[in-house]
Amino acid sequence: MLSTKNAFAGRKWAFVAILLTTLAFSFTACKETNTNTPAISTIGEIINTGSRFTLLKVALVRAGLDGTLAQSGTYTVFAPTDDAFKAFGYIDAAAINAAPVDLLKTVLQYHVLSTRVTTSDIPAAINTAQQTLAALPVYLSKATSTSTTSATVSINGAHILQADGVASNGIIHAIDRVLLPPVFGNIVATIQGIPLLLPTASFKLLQAAVTKAGIGASLTAVGPLTVFAPTDAAFKAVGIDSAAIAKTPATTLTSILSYHVLNSRTYTPLITSGSSLSTLQGGTITAGSSTTALTVTGKGNGGTASTIVGPDITATNGVVHIIDRLLLPQ
Repeated sequence: MLSTKNAFAGRKWAFVAILLTTLAFSFTACKETNTNTPAISTIGEIINTGSRFTLLKVALVRAGLDGTLAQSGTYTVFAPTDDAFKAFGYIDAAAINAAPVDLLKTVLQYHVLSTRVTTSDIPAAINTAQQTLAALPVYLSKATSTSTTSATVSINGAHILQADGVASNGIIHAIDRVLLPPVFGNIVATIQGIPLLLPTASFKLLQAAVTKAGIGASLTAVGPLTVFAPTDAAFKAVGIDSAAIAKTPATTLTSILSYHVLNSRTYTPLITSGSSLSTLQGGTITAGSSTTALTVTGKGNGGTASTIVGPDITATNGVVHIIDRLLLPQ
């Protein structure tokens, strides 16, 4: 009888030992499975491995900011694609490496927020300001289409191409344009500074007209304002050169120049084709679109539109759009 009890006890303890071993193996296997779960990439890793961000990767290294986006944090990055850089004139890595480092660093910091902001976090409003690592604000706008329930989000005029990429250290949004910070200051200073970034743009005739009209102070006011800035070629397209400006009465120049100014910060995504835009002159200009860009037409332009060739250049007190034809009031 005793041997029977001992045999039963032995089998019992053997079963317990097998059960504990099985449980231990199960826990170990679970632990190994969790350990092998792929880690979420950082923003820096997403940019480094993304085929559409090769120029942004070069720019971050050039500016010494690649390490920032690889470290822990709660960043939001508005990431310009390669096409966005090319549209801005930076067609390859050589062009980026030729850019002044300090300016490039400020431009890139202007694309980064210190907090996580998904598209759902952006309020349905126009020009909600958000501070960037450049200590300058970007302006976020969300508008819902009247024909659909979807919302369109823009940042200083740039559209989000791919939203809400999740990273371990924040959020990344792919955008279709390089954002220019208001590094030059107000609208007058920005127009004077644009040729430093875009050497093909010249505003000598505009500056001469503003000086003679005596309206420079109004363009340095708090605002916000929107200025459609005609290049020298835009003046000449309607037959106005420096001699013509010198002969034109200041009151006439004031009427023409104020016809290029809106009393609001209006980025191009907020302009609807076919809409009438009220100017400081009191008249309206008509927005339209071509196959490649937005246009604006003055009442006195005989139906010939002016193309916005340089959209959405941010100033501290508004936004500048470069145009290729002077707008003429009725």
